[in-house]
Amino acid sequence: MKPLSLGVVLVMSLSWPAPADKDSFCLDKVSDFLWQNCDYGHDPVLFSSLEVEPVPSCTLGKATICMETKTTVPLTSVKAVVTGEKSGFWLQIPCLKNIGSCTYRDICETIDSFIPPGEPCPKSLHTFGLPCYCPFKKGTYSLPKTRFQIPPMKMLPSLSSGNYYAQIILSNDNTHLSCFKINVSLMEK
Repeated sequence: MKPLSLGVVLVMSLSWPAPADKDSFCLDKVSDFLWQNCDYGHDPVLFSSLEVEPVPSCTLGKATICMETKTTVPLTSVKAVVTGEKSGFWLQIPCLKNIGSCTYRDICETIDSFIPPGEPCPKSLHTFGLPCYCPFKKGTYSLPKTRFQIPPMKMLPSLSSGNYYAQIILSNDNTHLSCFKINVSLMEK
């Protein structure tokens, strides 16, 4: 995974619930996780693999992620539009405090807020030869199986379990780059 993948992971994390405090309602299990590219492999930016282990899993603790992204165009700035829905009546999750169905004007700015320009890339990226700043060159970027700590998550009880769908559309200067879908099932504890 190179910067584009990091950017998408950051955007996906922004679309999920915020870290919990001691009084929060926490989830117990992710029982299902599926993903796919929307445009049948025709976009300039594609995810060729994404694995999350274990599934089912507790949302607290460690998860292993493995990912590969391919881009046939250089990327200087990337807009991300995230749409999240919950099953039942498939209601769109609103954008509240930059979490939910939101538009992120530039993933490069988001990355810069996590890793300020001039700071070294985190060891986990540096170890795999992955840069962490824009612009991103065209090519294939891979993150081998890497363990991440999953923090507690805070959700309203009405959103704590069920089937969720998220779609992430990436664009650059009004040019469509990619569309990526995620389906996840959550069960409350």
